[in-house]
Amino acid sequence: MTAAFDSLPALRAQDLGDNVPKRQGEFARQFAKFALKFSRWRVVGSVPNITQAVVIGAPHTSNMDGVVALPLLLALGIDIRILGKKQLFAVPILAQLLRWAGVVPIDRSKKGSVLQASIERFHTGKPLFLGLSPEGTRHAPQTWRTGFYYLALGAGVPIIPVALDYQARELRFMPPFYPTGDIEADMPKIQALYHGVTPKHLHRLSAPLKRLNS
Repeated sequence: MTAAFDSLPALRAQDLGDNVPKRQGEFARQFAKFALKFSRWRVVGSVPNITQAVVIGAPHTSNMDGVVALPLLLALGIDIRILGKKQLFAVPILAQLLRWAGVVPIDRSKKGSVLQASIERFHTGKPLFLGLSPEGTRHAPQTWRTGFYYLALGAGVPIIPVALDYQARELRFMPPFYPTGDIEADMPKIQALYHGVTPKHLHRLSAPLKRLNS
């Protein structure tokens, strides 16, 4: 696979519009920027100047994905709340770190209630970018989970696709996608945005993305 976005300029904190949710705390942002000087990763693309969106990240093939993505998001200053399984919060010290990083604990055994609770978060009207992994696992899933789609549809907000490209060493924000309600037609269009993106582990790539790059 080859990177198809080499000409995209780097995205900077000052490029974010006034409506985009932003993190508070200058120390974390400056520390992340310092760390990134040695990683050679960068953020590219653009973030729409809106207050609410469902943000999806793919491909997800390694535990390193979060390690790479978090400093990039911290340096950018964007505030994305991320849904994570509640088991991750069993250790108090780790739970505190996860909450600081913006991870929201969920009980995946209660799928319907999680979806409704997430929709209600948007209905408060407060600024919210809520992040999910549509693949749901880093071990070559055959399909994408549909929760992110129905969450965006139910909340009346767009989907912002984000790609983590290990070949280009880029965290890439792509144009927002507005769900129509026809998931059979919309899902292939969303997945097609990830054509040419190189994951950490190619053999763990989800089946829909493997088909794109075969």
